[in-house]
Amino acid sequence: MKLMRLLCAGETRWVVSEKDGIYWLDADPFGTWMRGLEVASLAGCKFLAPCQPTKIVAVGLNYLSHAKETGNEVPKEPVFFLKPPSSIIAHGDKIVYPTHLSQRVDYEGELAVVIGNRGSDLAPRDARDHILGYSCANDVTARDLQKVDSQWTRAKGFDTFCPLGPVIATDVDPTDLTIRTRLNGEVRQEAATSEMVFSVEQLVSFISVVMTLEAGDVILTGTPAGVGELKPGDRIEVEIEGIGTLANTVVER
Repeated sequence: MKLMRLLCAGETRWVVSEKDGIYWLDADPFGTWMRGLEVASLAGCKFLAPCQPTKIVAVGLNYLSHAKETGNEVPKEPVFFLKPPSSIIAHGDKIVYPTHLSQRVDYEGELAVVIGNRGSDLAPRDARDHILGYSCANDVTARDLQKVDSQWTRAKGFDTFCPLGPVIATDVDPTDLTIRTRLNGEVRQEAATSEMVFSVEQLVSFISVVMTLEAGDVILTGTPAGVGELKPGDRIEVEIEGIGTLANTVVER
């Protein structure tokens, strides 16, 4: 089952794609909902970000390959930081390169976890009960600012620096999905989520001990090796097996 949040004729609508067709939802999927009428056509509809989180919790150095390429040791426990909700954009939206402040902006393709219901102080075995599904994400980063700042808020927090979507897939197994990032059609990152240092369940549990996770919140699970530079005019795609492809282009501020 894949959930989509769309703008159709000026109205925000949710739809669900299943094996037998695409249907309208009578409510958002973070509460009680029912499948409505079959969708005759999605012509003219635009993808919106698949959720509106209170927070985006991003995890660093969660792939051994990425830790090696950055010259860092693998952490003994998850390292995480926050990206503001204002950084989210949808599939098809533009990433705005802040040329007035940064001269090096990178892509980081990642698996995103979308929280389905409120939870805190969760054990790993209970984490799946609080997950609605999974999406594609790009943790866009002003790498030069990340290197000079003592923390990562500015480098990771620009408007448009968190492309997310296009869908929430509810029935994929996050333990062994292939993730690929393509820059202008060329594969730059390719890895399996089985290579993550800390599993999805471990991450949800670890974060929930620190802060309550609300319905719609997003956890970015880290990026594999192959991160690289974006330029205005580039097209960047994050494809994850069983979920879909998130595509965005880069424009200059």
